[in-house]
Amino acid sequence: MAIAAIVTTGVLVLSGCGGGSSSTTATDTSVAPAPAGSGGATTAPISGTLRTFTYDDTVDPKTLDPFKAKYPDLDVETATFDSDEEAAAKIRGGFSTDIIEVCLDEAKPLTDAGLLAPIDTGRVTAWDDLDPTFRDAPGVSVDGDVIMVPLDAGPQGIIYDKASFPNGVDSYQALFDPQYAGRVALDSNWLTAFAETALAMGITDPMHMSDEQVDQVKQKLLSSLGQFRSFARGDSDMANMFKSGEVIISDGGRGTAEQINNNGGDVAWVAPKEGALSWVCGFGISVDAQNVDAAYALINDYASPAAQGVIGNLGYVIMNPKGLAHVSKSHRDTADPAALAGAIAETQPDNGQLWRRGWQEVKAG
Repeated sequence: MAIAAIVTTGVLVLSGCGGGSSSTTATDTSVAPAPAGSGGATTAPISGTLRTFTYDDTVDPKTLDPFKAKYPDLDVETATFDSDEEAAAKIRGGFSTDIIEVCLDEAKPLTDAGLLAPIDTGRVTAWDDLDPTFRDAPGVSVDGDVIMVPLDAGPQGIIYDKASFPNGVDSYQALFDPQYAGRVALDSNWLTAFAETALAMGITDPMHMSDEQVDQVKQKLLSSLGQFRSFARGDSDMANMFKSGEVIISDGGRGTAEQINNNGGDVAWVAPKEGALSWVCGFGISVDAQNVDAAYALINDYASPAAQGVIGNLGYVIMNPKGLAHVSKSHRDTADPAALAGAIAETQPDNGQLWRRGWQEVKAG
């Protein structure tokens, strides 16, 4: 879902940097604060600089450009990462941001390092409208504090080239079929790769594997290294490999399949018979945020029905059901939060460090 290296891009520089900014510095990190006398709402003009640190598809121009147009005095600087683990390492190393994309299945490095400020839900205008299944999901709050606002979700299954598979695909086992050797890609996320491999091996509860099962999955991946063309470093990477014909089958989400087709591919997405995985992501605010007002403005924009409609049309499950009215008929069923019913929720395993070490061994070959 993201590029390998961090790329920082300053866009829409209309008011200039520095002087004239009305950015707010978060001096009290107990809760990212509202302006004095605002009653929880932002009343001052939104200006200055807003820095975001997210997956690359989260700052898709279709979603971000309307926000930039709404706040012409705000300079938005975007940077992208490959995982929350990478994000945490970069921030601990001195990288600064206001907004951090948080995914519930990989948030632990951010929360363990204390990098997220508690969210003041009174400043999130659509908070009560968010689907309660996701708004109240484990991980949204940590030690009684809300640490992220869920904004999108999706199922993780299989993407395949229609011409190469006229009869379709129905199992994760296809990713390991020797006849497709060298033309298969896997997402580079450790949790996803291990969970999908476990399902292909017949392990039915991949989020609660024993240490022995984790080792079996690692050995399966190590013995199958010749099977994979690449461990894709993001949606764009995956889309390019399908477009060039290097890859004909991969794991991935509906949104990734949508991007591949928009990039000239002709692929289908399927929920494998072993069960689709599911993820939930959203925005958190950095404990060191400098422009808290703008951070809440972005959260509120992305949670609004109109922006949620755009997210739904990009192939993702939306968190605000009021946005369904803005989703095209062709995407409405898959954008509905109910679309994830029965999916296997990706969560942080208790022995996650063993998974991570195993994945590092796999990537090292």
